[in-house]
Amino acid sequence: MKTYSTKAADIDRKWWVLDASDKTLGKLASEVAILLKGKHKPIYSPHIDVGDYVIVINAAKVNVTGKKLTQKMYYRHSQYPGGLKSTSLKRMMETHPTRVVEHAVKGMLPHNRLGAAMIKKLKVYPGADHPHEAQVKTVEKES
Repeated sequence: MKTYSTKAADIDRKWWVLDASDKTLGKLASEVAILLKGKHKPIYSPHIDVGDYVIVINAAKVNVTGKKLTQKMYYRHSQYPGGLKSTSLKRMMETHPTRVVEHAVKGMLPHNRLGAAMIKKLKVYPGADHPHEAQVKTVEKES
């Protein structure tokens, strides 16, 4: 009996379309991270990117629980003294709703080159329209 090792030729990538309307942000992000990592496949290997492409539509309609809209903050720094800037989740949802989903998913992926390759397969759109109909037309859709 030999141990199976996944090779690049064995990887078959599919396209998934997830509707974010009325879904909780964390639960949606964990579902997307599993698909991007490829943990739903029997050929999953933690050191190889075997995941699929994921399209998230209606990102502007994602829900959060509790007081997160006002209390959750996103921080960035300009690398200059006193350059810390913060934005609340409510403001971020008004200006850039796609970044909220991308940020949540990125935190659930590996923080190395492998995670950087996985996040490139994520496409997030604020509305119901997306330009990937040619890729998705023969592949499974999930709501």
